[in-house]
Amino acid sequence: MSLKMDRDSMAFTFKGGMLPMTVMELASADPEQIRDQLAGKLSQSPAFFQHTPVVLSVEKLDEPHLALERICAVCRAHKLLPVAVRGGAEPVKQSAWALGLGWFPPLEANRPRALESVPSMDIEESAEEEVALASPPGVASGGRIFRGTVRSGQQITAPEGDLVVVGAVNAGAEVLAAGSVHVYGALRGRALAGIHGDPLAGIFCRELHAELLSVAGNYKRLEDIDPRLLGVMVQVRLEGDQLGITSLA
Repeated sequence: MSLKMDRDSMAFTFKGGMLPMTVMELASADPEQIRDQLAGKLSQSPAFFQHTPVVLSVEKLDEPHLALERICAVCRAHKLLPVAVRGGAEPVKQSAWALGLGWFPPLEANRPRALESVPSMDIEESAEEEVALASPPGVASGGRIFRGTVRSGQQITAPEGDLVVVGAVNAGAEVLAAGSVHVYGALRGRALAGIHGDPLAGIFCRELHAELLSVAGNYKRLEDIDPRLLGVMVQVRLEGDQLGITSLA
């Protein structure tokens, strides 16, 4: 019997992907303390707590054993869905697997780099085009340029550097970069910079209407953005563990 399977009869295929994921970085292993803080967060931003998948980062906890099952139960009670654990000793890894969760090794320290904004430029209608960047001024090496509109349902990624979009990002579209994201048009979709944890990354756009902004895992949703910043040119940078949005107009 031939071992070759006809493509039409295949039930699935494996594909590499890079999906945005919220990381819940634990500074305490006490489930009750986590419960109290989540209850407060839920009252402040109920839209976020709608079956959002999260990765539990335990890298800051110096404890070989965690009440992981109780912590996951607290998260689910507040409509968060733990899907994996990042960091922790071998017992933590084994507990994650026993609970049906994935496990990721701790993040390596990111190499600092200088960050500069790309100068403003007029936008002209153009056909969609993607090219590799050869380290132009203000853009990290290994980045990409996308010329045209990023349409709803489309995802454009620069996994090794900055992403420059010479056009608009429509609602329902997503742009991601290991470095910074530069949008020379209206940003109405989701923009995620520093997706590997780079705290020096940023987001720069000509017109802000974003559904979600994220830098190194720290995020703001549209309802959390100061209305005075909507529709204007802005830069988004990480300030401590919060996103700071500054008008460039």
